[in-house]
Amino acid sequence: MLAYLFVLLAIISRFLPHPEGWMQFTPVGAALLYFGSRAPLKRMWIPLAALIAADIYLTQVSYAYPLTADHLVTWAWYAGVILLGGALLHQVSPLRVIAGSLSASIAFFVGSNFAVWAVWHMYPKTLAGLTTAYVAAIPFFRNQALADLVCSAALFGIGALVERWAKAASRQVRAA
Repeated sequence: MLAYLFVLLAIISRFLPHPEGWMQFTPVGAALLYFGSRAPLKRMWIPLAALIAADIYLTQVSYAYPLTADHLVTWAWYAGVILLGGALLHQVSPLRVIAGSLSASIAFFVGSNFAVWAVWHMYPKTLAGLTTAYVAAIPFFRNQALADLVCSAALFGIGALVERWAKAASRQVRAA
């Protein structure tokens, strides 16, 4: 249940105004990692559908942009992060959470910026244009990597506390 709540909070965070200079600071990657580590794989369609719906709304209504092929990269990233959470974080450790968070951030940076370069006409279709696209995205990467690390620590920490509380409550019920 907590995994679903974290995904919902991540989606809501995308609709909130971000302070100047803090674009891309959302808990989406962290929530997807947590979801993948705790929810059954057969239910991964739930956060995927919710995030895709939010993307479509934000893109077309809030930003007034068209849906383009680069969105497919983002949606594939959502699925990939859930799968990464399931593969890497069934046994949670600080090192695994850090590795999962950084892997998610780097994968999004590499994939999404390549897609923007390939689909949009913002940069020349040359190696120099691709390099420019990646350099221009560094501030967004910084924010996402920081958000993924901080939010993953928070979500997995909250999850561990809730699990400990539930076990302690269960022991008290059995003892009574």
